Amino acid sequence: MIQKNHKIYNTFGLKAVAADYVEYRSPSELKKALACAARPFLHVGGGSNLLFAKPLFEGTVFHNSDIDVKELEYTDDSVLIRAGGGVVWDSFVGFCVDMGYYGAENLSLIPGEVGAAAVQNIGAYGVEVKDIIESVECMDTDTGKIRVFSNAECGYGYRTSIFKKPENKKYFVLSVNFRLSTVEKFNLSYGALGTRLKGDVTLDAVREAVICTRREKLPDPEKTGSAGSFFMNPVVSEAVFSSLLEKYPDMPHYAAPEGQVKLSAGWMIDQCGWKGKSMGRAGVYGKQALVLVNLGGATASEILTLARAVVESVKEKFGVELKPEAQIIN
Repeated sequence: MIQKNHKIYNTFGLKAVAADYVEYRSPSELKKALACAARPFLHVGGGSNLLFAKPLFEGTVFHNSDIDVKELEYTDDSVLIRAGGGVVWDSFVGFCVDMGYYGAENLSLIPGEVGAAAVQNIGAYGVEVKDIIESVECMDTDTGKIRVFSNAECGYGYRTSIFKKPENKKYFVLSVNFRLSTVEKFNLSYGALGTRLKGDVTLDAVREAVICTRREKLPDPEKTGSAGSFFMNPVVSEAVFSSLLEKYPDMPHYAAPEGQVKLSAGWMIDQCGWKGKSMGRAGVYGKQALVLVNLGGATASEILTLARAVVESVKEKFGVELKPEAQIIN
């Protein structure tokens, strides 16, 4: 267990420091650390979906460094896999593809770690991680007790789960159990994948198609600071969508639960003229308007100022208010 003042790693590349930082490798280490740690607590993964509004987090940041992956059981057509919360997400996807397990390949190259993926319900190219999660093992930081949440109990929705509610942030994800198919099962509903895939469709081919598509549209966090998609795609009623479609017949849209319609935030931001534009040292990525980037030395204030300006312009033009997908701390 490591406990010290520490820089908080985040893919936005902002200067952020925690008063205390703890890495734990097991439930017993976490329980021991909780007994003497200063509140407030913040549990982080790879820092790929965070924006620290202040340079100092005046509490304790915890990071799960359990990177164990193992198969627990097999059935006639599936395998149950336990992955520690600290496993790099794309490494887990690569493991599944190499082993011939179906279900995770569309989520290739998404930054972050397994624990955070289960909290955020990450998704891409027609698949969400909830589709392959069987259960999530957590520790209640108030009591030190371990609780296992079934998929249904996780309350998954679009980029959300019960773990994102303020009253449930006391649960730190220790590990996640995934149910993968051992028989061929692909989701190629997303148009870009079908365009890229030619000939025999294999797990390796789908993974490579997803990786190539993401690299064409999204910045490399190793080179350009960002939190990936900064905004969520808004979900509106059928009535609101019908009204918008009359004005913008080319508006991209997708079916959403309960008869609602999901709109493309990136398209709306682009229609407002933001793609490739900047304010100070923060900008809207030139290849994908959904992404805000650190152009070099940007502060949290600059990024938030840009985000507010984007939200205001989309609200003025379309009457739709965008919500951040990135978690804003402090």
